[in-house]
Amino acid sequence: MKIHKVLNNNVVSAFDEEGMELVVMGRGLAFQKKAGQEIEADKIEKVFTLKDQQTFDNFKLLLREIPAELMSEVELIIKDAKEALNTELNEKIYLSLPDHIHFSIERYQQGITIRNDILWEIKQLYKDEFAVGKRAVARINQRFDVELPEDEAAFIAIHIIEANMNEDTENTFNTTKFIQQIINIVKYHFNVEFNEDSLNYGRFITHLKYFAQRVFNGSHYKNDDDYLYIMIKQKHKEASKCTEKIKSYIKRQYNHELTNEEMLYLTIHIERVVNR
Repeated sequence: MKIHKVLNNNVVSAFDEEGMELVVMGRGLAFQKKAGQEIEADKIEKVFTLKDQQTFDNFKLLLREIPAELMSEVELIIKDAKEALNTELNEKIYLSLPDHIHFSIERYQQGITIRNDILWEIKQLYKDEFAVGKRAVARINQRFDVELPEDEAAFIAIHIIEANMNEDTENTFNTTKFIQQIINIVKYHFNVEFNEDSLNYGRFITHLKYFAQRVFNGSHYKNDDDYLYIMIKQKHKEASKCTEKIKSYIKRQYNHELTNEEMLYLTIHIERVVNR
C-alpha cells in the first residue's frame, strides 16, 4: 500500500487495491515519508474509510488536528456504543464525536466548564446511551489525565443518539424535552412515580420518541378509527383524561392537532405504564 498524501507524522491517506481511499494511522507512520512511498505494514495501527465523501474529507482534516491516541480511544467508544445498543451508527459520528471530545479536553485544560441543560433527561430517557457516555468519560479521564464531569457523558450520549436516529443536536434536544414534558403531565395527573426499569415504561418512552418525530414533522397516523378510540376512551376514562391534557398541551405549544388514532395509542400506553 502506497502513501497518497501525508496528513501528519502519524496519519496518511492511501488507496486499496479496489481504488477506495483509506486513512491509515500509526505512530511515526509518515515520519520523513512522501507521497508514492510504501507504507510500512508493521507501523499500521488503524485503518479508516467512510462512504460519504464530504464526511471523509472533513475527517481527514480533523485528523490533522487531533492526536492519534484520541482517535484510537474514540474508535473504542464507538465500538462500545454499537455493541451496547446492538445497532449500526451513522458514520458521521467518526467526525462529530472525536471533534467534540477533543474540544472538551481543551476546555478542561483551559478551566472552562460547560453544563448540559438536559443532563437529567438524558440520564432518565436514554439510559443505555448515557451508560456508554459514562464509560467513555472514565476512559478519557484515565487516558488523558483530565476530570471531565458527568455532563460530558450526556453530551457523548447525545452524539450517539444522533448517530443512531440520524438526527441533529437541536432535534435530539427538542425530542428529549418533549418526552420529559409528556411524562410530567402523566406523572402529575396520576400523582405517581414510574418504575423506569419496567417493560411498559420502556415501551412508553419508545412510543413517545416516534410520537415526537410526528409532532415535529407535522405528520399523523394515516388511519383515524373513531369507533375504537371511543371504546378505549370509555374503558380507560382516567387515562383518556390525561391524554386530553396532552392534546391541549401539544396544540398550545406546537400547534399540532392530535388525531383520534394518536389519542388511542397514547391512552393505551398511559394505561399500561400507570396501572401495570
